[in-house]
Amino acid sequence: MRWLKPNLRSSIYGLLGNPAPLSDSILEGSTEDIRASMLHVIGENGQKKFPQVTRRIRYANDVQALWYLRGDLMATLAALHSETEARRQIAAISDQFQGLLPGGLSSRPSPLVG
Repeated sequence: MRWLKPNLRSSIYGLLGNPAPLSDSILEGSTEDIRASMLHVIGENGQKKFPQVTRRIRYANDVQALWYLRGDLMATLAALHSETEARRQIAAISDQFQGLLPGGLSSRPSPLVG
C-alpha cells in the first residue's frame, strides 16, 4: 500500500511552493513569446550589428537556454543604447520567465539595487 497517494503528494508539493508542471503547448508558446520579445528589443539595427546573438536567440532549444542568453542580450542592448535602458528592457523580459523555470534559476533581488 502506498503511503503517499498522488493527490496527497500533489497537495504537499503545492504547500511547499513547487508548481505543477506546465503543459508542453503552454511552455512552447511562452518560449516563443519570450524569443519574440528578445528579438524585438534588439531591433532590426541590432540584428544586423550582432548577428551571432540574434542567431543564438533564434535557435535556442528551450526556455532555459533563453534564460542564459539574457547576459548576451544585456551586453548587446548596452552597446546599442545604454546600460540603464538595457537593464530596464532585461527586467521586463525576465518577468516573462515567471513560473517557467526551475526554482534554482529564478532571479533573486540584488542587494546592490535599491
